[in-house]
Amino acid sequence: MTLTDLVAPQAVIPSLKANSKKQALQEIAAKASALSECSEREIFDVLMQREKLGSTAIGNGIAIPHGKLAKLNRLFGLCARLDRPIDFDALDGQPVDLIFVLLAPEGAGADHLKALARIARMLRDAELANKLRDARDAEAIYAVLAMPTPVGG
Repeated sequence: MTLTDLVAPQAVIPSLKANSKKQALQEIAAKASALSECSEREIFDVLMQREKLGSTAIGNGIAIPHGKLAKLNRLFGLCARLDRPIDFDALDGQPVDLIFVLLAPEGAGADHLKALARIARMLRDAELANKLRDARDAEAIYAVLAMPTPVGG
């Protein structure tokens, strides 16, 4: 099981420049809209609405913003590595430098939650997260995402 079934090679941002959570989500929404059937505004709004419920930062410099969109017809993932860490209101207080966005169709139900759990499980692996941080470019980041991980771990 890999993350590349959710993320296309074009959906990797190797050095996102942002000074705030809002700016990072704006940049990500712009990239995601170019690769999906949804508008930048729709994507940004759904991600910001989710952040208002509580930060999607899961600790150790990682955030998994997510949301559902009526116009999407499949799960859509995007991976961004920030140029420098930003405050994301994480529970552990650590700034975020890795963002993995998951967008799902309105009716995705359990598939959305399963994908979210799989992303969180994989990104909590410190070794994998460090490989993403050390990757030199988008292709290298994608290669790390393509690495198989144990189904249970």
